[in-house]
Amino acid sequence: MSFLFLVGVELKKIRRSKIFLILVLATVILWIPSVLNADLNFGMQAEGISPENNFFIQGFMAMAWFIFPATMVVITVLQNQTERAGHGILKMLALPVSTAKLCMAKFVVLVSFSAIQFLMSIGMYYVSATIAGSMQNYNFILPPLFIFKEVGMMWISSIPMLSLFWLLAVCIQAPVFSIGIGLASVVPSVLIINTKVYFAYPMAYPFFVITSEYGKLATNLNTAQVELIPWLPVAALITVVCLMISCIRFGQAERR
Repeated sequence: MSFLFLVGVELKKIRRSKIFLILVLATVILWIPSVLNADLNFGMQAEGISPENNFFIQGFMAMAWFIFPATMVVITVLQNQTERAGHGILKMLALPVSTAKLCMAKFVVLVSFSAIQFLMSIGMYYVSATIAGSMQNYNFILPPLFIFKEVGMMWISSIPMLSLFWLLAVCIQAPVFSIGIGLASVVPSVLIINTKVYFAYPMAYPFFVITSEYGKLATNLNTAQVELIPWLPVAALITVVCLMISCIRFGQAERR
């Protein structure tokens, strides 16, 4: 079986799951406060940021810090548990396909879900900005090129975090513990981005990217900026190590 075929099989498996519903609900809930509190964007003179830039930043900061990581934690566990339900994992392991290949196919699907959530968020941003603009008689909409560039950076930076969440889901059989550890790991991000070792904590990566952009857009606010060294090699190492361990451990409990 080709790798793309395995990815397609994985996508078919989750068509009847609640994963897409979770993605939609999380995305809609994220932008409701931004619309309801749109007037607050006009009171940011102290930070030196325009209302439209603040509308964008505040919405995606909320997403990057908690909504997106929390959603990915839940989806990662659901994706893994869907295979274990009805002992479906045993049928997959019986196929003449390497477990590493199966594991990576599932991870690619997880990364695809993360991309879908970011694309949904972009769509909801424009819907919310339009609604908020009509309510406040102000144009909150930013150019699409800028939005896609910033959101794309957040998505790419989230891959090491996703690899760690996938490792937790593979290694921890009890979904409650897997979700609990994943959610608990998200909370310290807001503190760690203000330290010199932020690059060692992948759960902080998306939040660090958007706060760095905040410092660029707010003339009176200084935030740490993205430095590819040592961030990039450390992020790559974390991703590779997590995926290697996941491929080794995938299906071990079921084969006993």
